[in-house]
Amino acid sequence: MDIYSREDAIKIAKEQGLDLVEISPKADPPVCKVIDYSKFKYEQKKKQKEIKSKAHKTVVKEIRFGPNTDDHDFNFKLKHAEKFLKEGAKVRAYVHFVGRTIVFKERGEILLLKFIQALEEYAKVEQLPKLERKRMSIILTPKALKK
Repeated sequence: MDIYSREDAIKIAKEQGLDLVEISPKADPPVCKVIDYSKFKYEQKKKQKEIKSKAHKTVVKEIRFGPNTDDHDFNFKLKHAEKFLKEGAKVRAYVHFVGRTIVFKERGEILLLKFIQALEEYAKVEQLPKLERKRMSIILTPKALKK
């Protein structure tokens, strides 16, 4: 590892037909490399892309109910929610009130609480039933899987 003055380093880079790139400006003295700048930028972009691809992405699956959802439909959707939670996805379940069915708010809330209770083994509640306009929703996150 050699230490050169700024002028010498620029001169060496020009002689080789390359660029002088500052790698670590906060170091004392600053660390520079004589490399092809376009190749350096390409490598940096590649590293950033790799880091981004390894990042964990949170998936949110939605399950829709009506205030008058039957037991069979409820159980069918419950199995799907169970599968989503086992895969590690969050589940947003909501009751959509169409037209005059908004009068059955308590029926929708009971349905969602029943849904939470049925999935308590696989999920923890992130958001309790909350009414926003014409839909009441809950959010469930998967519990840590046992190894």
